[in-house]
Amino acid sequence: MNGGDEVVAAPAGPPQPLDWKFSQVFGERTAGEEVQEVDIISAIEFDKTGDHLATGDRGGRVVLFERTDTKDHGVPRRDLERMEYPIGRHPEFRYKTEFQSHEPEFDYLKSLEIEEKINKIRWCQTANGALFLLSTNDKTIKFWKVQEKKVKKISDINLDPSKAVGNGSIASSSIPKHCLANGGSPDRSYNYSGNDFSFPPGGLPSLRLPVVVTSQETNLVARCRRVYAHAHDYHINSVSNNSDGETFISADDLRINLWNLEISNQSFNIVDVKPANMEDLTEVITSAEFHPTHCNTLAYSSSKGSIRVIDLRQSALCDSHAKLFEEPEAPGSRSFFTEIIASISDIKFARDGRYILSRDYMTLKLWDINMDSGPVATFQVHEYLRPKLCDLYENDSIFDKFECCLSGDGLRVATGSYSNLFRVFGCAPGSTEATTLEASKNPMRRQVQTPSRPSRSLSSITRVVRRGAENPGVDANGNAFDFTTKLLHLAWHPTENSIACAAANSLYMYYA
Repeated sequence: MNGGDEVVAAPAGPPQPLDWKFSQVFGERTAGEEVQEVDIISAIEFDKTGDHLATGDRGGRVVLFERTDTKDHGVPRRDLERMEYPIGRHPEFRYKTEFQSHEPEFDYLKSLEIEEKINKIRWCQTANGALFLLSTNDKTIKFWKVQEKKVKKISDINLDPSKAVGNGSIASSSIPKHCLANGGSPDRSYNYSGNDFSFPPGGLPSLRLPVVVTSQETNLVARCRRVYAHAHDYHINSVSNNSDGETFISADDLRINLWNLEISNQSFNIVDVKPANMEDLTEVITSAEFHPTHCNTLAYSSSKGSIRVIDLRQSALCDSHAKLFEEPEAPGSRSFFTEIIASISDIKFARDGRYILSRDYMTLKLWDINMDSGPVATFQVHEYLRPKLCDLYENDSIFDKFECCLSGDGLRVATGSYSNLFRVFGCAPGSTEATTLEASKNPMRRQVQTPSRPSRSLSSITRVVRRGAENPGVDANGNAFDFTTKLLHLAWHPTENSIACAAANSLYMYYA
């Protein structure tokens, strides 16, 4: 600035790998305990502040958790961290409430059972101290409001029991045990027809009314504000809110619909990939998400491994995409399983909207939205499974849909695998971080550090490929592989290095 004397700071190296520690577990199973199908967690989502966490399960329930350590020292934890205030406690959550979001239904026209399983949960903007969220099963999306309400109680009757006589003398605590249905008494202790009856001082009340009073106790009430139904012929796989706070999209295998949160009986079809002849169908939509800040932009992935970004300003029906991201197939690598494992199961925008993270069966890929020639980084999640693809196809595991997530600072990505393992990769330039953790109270129990092997640089963009162990007989940690315990769902806290992940019916939380 001053005559060219500006001091240029030396470029900082990649961040150090994180040291992950166990934080909490909810719904931990005891050894040998049978897991009920309805209790298996099927969706996890942090809200934008990170102070609330929601999970959905196959039984149609939504469970909410709230942060309990944010009010230490009277200052929010995030502000304390900015002030470099020493914080000894790790992030802590507690159970807040739960409600039944969806019930099993039956479509009589199609003779089809609609299960109650929660496919996706998305938090909406809060208002007046109430929490709002969207939850969906295969066919129906619901908009929920969760609010604390003061408990109303019935007080004692409006008579002073010590002073009242005659017909008004029966207080709630002194009702005779032998009463008739109409309130009379069989022993007729008062003779109302005689001339010796005298009115008590102040007169005889003709009616005893209970009084409803609002106490200081509160309880959480979940109320379904709107139901968005009958808009999808196929199973809903994604719901995503728009940054405008007014609209959201829902996606099934062949269509994406745009909704207004206030209008439940009308939606607009913005993407339709259904061919005129269903025999010509070659790919389906697998996931869709709005850009975090540009309300006109959204991305959706397909079963062919491609990601399309569309601009809602271009046309009402976005049949043509603004950008297409796909990786060309390596020559000579094609096999029977190539298309199956190329199918993208989940996509997520980075918080700043610059990058898109995608998960296919074998890898995580990070895409720069300004570069559509290929991913800027590829992370091998469980390359040791490649020789076992036949077995995975036979037991249908090859069709498992793993989710992925990015850290709030965009420096790391995470996804799940089998044997209740999940992987955390560093995606900053030069980073070699590739950590394997287990969803248990000792996440590093099966940890094995495997050297990362970056590929050669291509022009100015380094395309990084990182792998785990290569032994085909065992998993990354030398253990026998368990296809039945899979970690499909996980979420990264929006502002901190904290991960919530689901292992069957248990919710595990870790921090670094």
